[in-house]
Amino acid sequence: MVRVAIVGLGNMGGDHARRIHAGTVEGMTLTAVCDINPAKITRCLEELIHDSSVPAFESTEALFAHPELYDCVIVATPHYAHPEIAIRAFELKKHVVCEKPAGVYTKQVRAMMDAAEKAGTVFSMMYNQRTKPMYIKVKQMIDNGELGALKRFSWVITNWYRCQSYHDSGSWRSSWGGEGGGVLMNQDPHQLDMWQWMVGMPKKVRGFARFGHYYNIEVEDDVTVYCEYENGMSATFISSTGEAPGTNRLEIAGDMGKVVVEGNKITFFKNEISEREFNRTYKGGFGAPRCEAIDIPYEEVAEKSEHNRILQNVVDAIENGAPLVAPGMEGIRGLTISNAIHLSSWLDDWVELPLDEDLYYEKLCERIASSSYKAEDAFSDKALDVRGTH
Repeated sequence: MVRVAIVGLGNMGGDHARRIHAGTVEGMTLTAVCDINPAKITRCLEELIHDSSVPAFESTEALFAHPELYDCVIVATPHYAHPEIAIRAFELKKHVVCEKPAGVYTKQVRAMMDAAEKAGTVFSMMYNQRTKPMYIKVKQMIDNGELGALKRFSWVITNWYRCQSYHDSGSWRSSWGGEGGGVLMNQDPHQLDMWQWMVGMPKKVRGFARFGHYYNIEVEDDVTVYCEYENGMSATFISSTGEAPGTNRLEIAGDMGKVVVEGNKITFFKNEISEREFNRTYKGGFGAPRCEAIDIPYEEVAEKSEHNRILQNVVDAIENGAPLVAPGMEGIRGLTISNAIHLSSWLDDWVELPLDEDLYYEKLCERIASSSYKAEDAFSDKALDVRGTH
């Protein structure tokens, strides 16, 4: 059995504890929990897992003083604490599963990656969206060349509506010092990961983030992004917490047509011949390749939750060397896009990748220094007081 300690018992940490203790992840058992808020520990032990015998700790120092209790650490704390806690676990040669995002800034995450490489243990991100059959099917279509040469990636995801009372629910929430960002950092990490997972990393980023546009908050609540790739492909990304009703629509266009993902449905608008070939050979005044709209089937997997699929994959990686679905080393990629969008918006200019990590960190620190949430709280054990991560 892979013995697990969970650090942070908010919404996600508590849910992981409940499912693991219930035996829903084969080969994984809960052997320790940690949170600086005693009420969170009590709720977890008495209401979620109904087992007060599980060792509980009120600080990471106390937890890490007992490495004999666990083989793997799940990090489910607020964002700033993710790399720090993971690094301490790696120093003990423990396996790590990190909730999204990997961290707030890439310099911080790069240090976590170095520690993981040195430890040589299993390191996975909780990018559970990678296990959704719908997205797996779309990635297969791209990888198999069914869309031909890619031209455009476009995702509009604005169904994140949050009201002011949500932002007011904690002093840390929606602040530079507490969360390190808004919709990009809190709601969008899965989509930013799926973006790079499907079509790779852009070369140039132009971000237009609006800060406190809809709400009385410090961070971004409305974002529009345009990116360019070395091969000529473009990408657009639009996200907001201030639209109701919202939209979740993904379009990927290629030489052989386009795929549209919306409402749990995949539609492939397939060209009879490639657009480039049609362009070379067609001699009329107006025209376009004949196109057929095809509903693409995919097989849903009902027996395990998406989070459980990631955890089961971690067990298989630890015990059998199975390849990871969401390698921890890839956590920096979506975060790089997020950091680049912020930096581009702050500079009101293009940002090229690789990202100038020192410049981003400098600009972020300026905002942390003036944040309503004390900057030092974001880098201490106070950050483990998890009130939810979504």
